[in-house]
Amino acid sequence: MANYFGTDGIRGEVGITPITADFFLKLGWAVGSVLSEKGKASVVIGKDTRVSGYLFESALEAGFLSAGVDVGLLGPMPTPAIAYLTQTYNATAGVVISASHNHFQDNGVKFFSHKGLKLSNEDQAKIEQKLAEPMQSVSSDQIGKARRHEQPIGRYIEFCKSTFDRTINLSGLNIVIDCANGATYHIAKDVFSELGANITVINNAPDGFNINKNCGATDTQHLQEVVLEAGADLGIAFDGDGDRLMMVDHQGQLVDGDELVFIVAKAWQAQQCLDNNIVVGTKMTNLGMRHALRDLNIDFIEADVGDRYVMEKMKEHGSILGGEGSGHMICLDKTTSGDGIISALQVLEVLAKSGASLNQLKNEMVKYPQVLINVRTKEKIDLDNHQQLDAVTKEVEAELGKQGRVLIRASGTEPLIRVMVEAKDAQLTQQSAEKLANTLR
Repeated sequence: MANYFGTDGIRGEVGITPITADFFLKLGWAVGSVLSEKGKASVVIGKDTRVSGYLFESALEAGFLSAGVDVGLLGPMPTPAIAYLTQTYNATAGVVISASHNHFQDNGVKFFSHKGLKLSNEDQAKIEQKLAEPMQSVSSDQIGKARRHEQPIGRYIEFCKSTFDRTINLSGLNIVIDCANGATYHIAKDVFSELGANITVINNAPDGFNINKNCGATDTQHLQEVVLEAGADLGIAFDGDGDRLMMVDHQGQLVDGDELVFIVAKAWQAQQCLDNNIVVGTKMTNLGMRHALRDLNIDFIEADVGDRYVMEKMKEHGSILGGEGSGHMICLDKTTSGDGIISALQVLEVLAKSGASLNQLKNEMVKYPQVLINVRTKEKIDLDNHQQLDAVTKEVEAELGKQGRVLIRASGTEPLIRVMVEAKDAQLTQQSAEKLANTLR
């Protein structure tokens, strides 16, 4: 049986299996058939701004309808908005057509349960099993019905604003927002401006092809330049589907996910609202953050890379705050998934209450230099039985000692091996990462 699901749904290059119209048709039917096992089901479908979204929206819709599932179409919406609207519209599941931070050539799909949570491994296994069966439509009198929901944008904007302390006014802040030409392009401005901030928005003119292109959370150079040119207090960058957040301080310096989680964790601990005094990160979480949390007596729990695994550890340990350096931040007391807009609001609330600048709060945590090299592979590499890599890794780890670490892992969404090295010595970090990457090449 094929295994289509990666760490974040199903994703790949458009036109190459499984990112094809015929597969998405059958996928809609397979998911719909599984959902219908417990009775009449309904789904809501949203998408980001890439041009292929129209194709796959139609294919999924037809598949769901053929399984007897009712469909509510939401149009372009951030991934976390679908998690919220699935619950709001009392749907059995939510569907997002997106390849997140990838460029327009890629697309994919991810699913949320009726509680707004990512599907479990068990649910994914049921869907995979159904995909192996022949597709059979329900009888004509049982075919599902489709409708377009009229007010999803307004509902989501009000929800985002509800997570912010409304006794605070952001009128003193000049903020530049980078929407990555993605799914927040028609939402972010309203959220922040309605809370009083002075807003400049960039990269909010999607054309189907420019999503994540030289902009957004994965490429903040343009935002950094605009923040400096405008003399803004800070910049906010989302990725194409709106679940990642990066920020830029008034000096044009990047503030990544690890630093943002630390800023919120420290503030929430001081306010005595950091449940169980636990923060969840991943294997990629910077050593500097781990040590800074340790100095505050905040427990750090390590999860596998991927926001769904962070969420699992958070629920397991009763934590309300977790995230990744890549920009996923989960505030579980506010929402059920990583949400770039809501995460940004939590950081702005800390700024407003503390009276400090983003730069000042960022500098309360000292990051270790970290080098990440992505090695593209033509075929699958067995990392557990790579003798040459194992030998070089041991050499590097011995040289780094306790002041550094190595992490080598396969990407769950792309044909890449990710080589990460971090240590106090920046030059040694770079040399070590290149040595390991060259071994893989």
